[in-house]
Amino acid sequence: MSVKDQKKNDRVKRLSLDCKATVKIGDYSRGGQTRGNNQAQDHDMGATEKYIPCGILDEENGQLYLNFGSYYKTSDFIVDSLSLWWNQIPNPEQQQINLIQIKVDNGPENSGRRTQFLKRMVEFANITGKSIQLLYFPPYHSKYNPIERCWGILEQHLLWRTPQQR
Repeated sequence: MSVKDQKKNDRVKRLSLDCKATVKIGDYSRGGQTRGNNQAQDHDMGATEKYIPCGILDEENGQLYLNFGSYYKTSDFIVDSLSLWWNQIPNPEQQQINLIQIKVDNGPENSGRRTQFLKRMVEFANITGKSIQLLYFPPYHSKYNPIERCWGILEQHLLWRTPQQR
């Protein structure tokens, strides 16, 4: 088999992965500013709904997978979200994939030096039987991660606020 034929048989799944900071869910103002014609509550008091969104973007087909946690943004939460994503892929499609490339920022939860994250990623690779490549963005360049565009779009359509927007 030639190298060209081998490349055709190697199916690579390219993902972009990121978690946001804890967000409040509800009709909140954004420092007095709203996007579009949204109506917001006058005060942001008493919010009890807080979630951590983790997004996985399939770069090939543009599908966005969201998982919301209610505790903390951790290495375990990130890999658990990745496992949930994997389990929803039909088995025939899983079998066609040879390599999973994952674009991530170099945050404290998913750093290439974080032993808990690497341990869980090795477990994920063993369970799936697939090779995993972690592609890290340089410091302060995570804005180029394709998943980041999804967060901006979602903020326009969903009423959530990050701590920076409070």
